[in-house]
Amino acid sequence: MKKLRIYVDTSVLGGCFDTEFAPWSNGLMEDFRRGVFVPVLSDVTGAEIGAAPEQVRDVHAELVGLGAEMVSVNEESLSLLSSYESHAILGARFRNDLLHIALATIAEVDVLVSWNFRHIVRLDKIRLFNAVNLESGYKTLQISSPREVTSYDSEDNDKGR
Repeated sequence: MKKLRIYVDTSVLGGCFDTEFAPWSNGLMEDFRRGVFVPVLSDVTGAEIGAAPEQVRDVHAELVGLGAEMVSVNEESLSLLSSYESHAILGARFRNDLLHIALATIAEVDVLVSWNFRHIVRLDKIRLFNAVNLESGYKTLQISSPREVTSYDSEDNDKGR
């Protein structure tokens, strides 16, 4: 069975160290370690973690070491980004959020995971992104939080389930 390819945005990496999000970000990391899913990272994520705390950079480095698939900004992703911008889905200062969506769409990942409930993991925004994707000749993109994606549950694992 083909492993799901999961695009990981920067918020998920930082979520490993956030009390509210750590159980699911770390659960997803454990899924990657066990080979349940294939992580997909971008050069946008790489640039964003440059100023992040060392522990967040270490999580990114671990995913790279686990063989994460890397996707890069190119003319095609910038063209799709431009389409999102022309539809005013998000304001100009959220360009990186739009780039994450464009890169994940073009890479045809199975799902993009994020903790960004304001701009990414939000039904109205997801519908707008996917309308532009279809209009531009791409497939729709599944967007979820790590909570809906991870199969790893530390409590079940600790109890031997």
